[in-house]
Amino acid sequence: MSPIHRINPVELSPPAGFSHAVTATGSQLVFLAGQTALDQRGDIVGATLPEQFATALTNLLAALRAAGGAPADLARVTVYATDVADYRANAAELGRIWRRLAGRDYPAMAVIGAARLWDEQALVEIDGVAVLP
Repeated sequence: MSPIHRINPVELSPPAGFSHAVTATGSQLVFLAGQTALDQRGDIVGATLPEQFATALTNLLAALRAAGGAPADLARVTVYATDVADYRANAAELGRIWRRLAGRDYPAMAVIGAARLWDEQALVEIDGVAVLP
């Protein structure tokens, strides 16, 4: 039985790509540092938001796997975007990327606009919290 339970009350708008609430009863928390589209050399790769989102999510999931977790263990994810309008315009593609890399078990999520990220070329950063069984 999964330690993560997704809750989407019928009185709230239907969630698309996130869960309204998540409960977790596992034995270990994993706090995942913000990940951008850095490659192994430390260079930002990808010129577009979807390209960078795919790399940032891949990096986040690599850190999670190294800690012994899987995408379904994500309880909370925060996405920081330097252009929220661009994020919204690419939402369908970003959703496809999420489903391809992380599946359909959506964590509680938020997208926050950021004037600038640590690496000036970064368009998106993703952090999260996972609960392992």
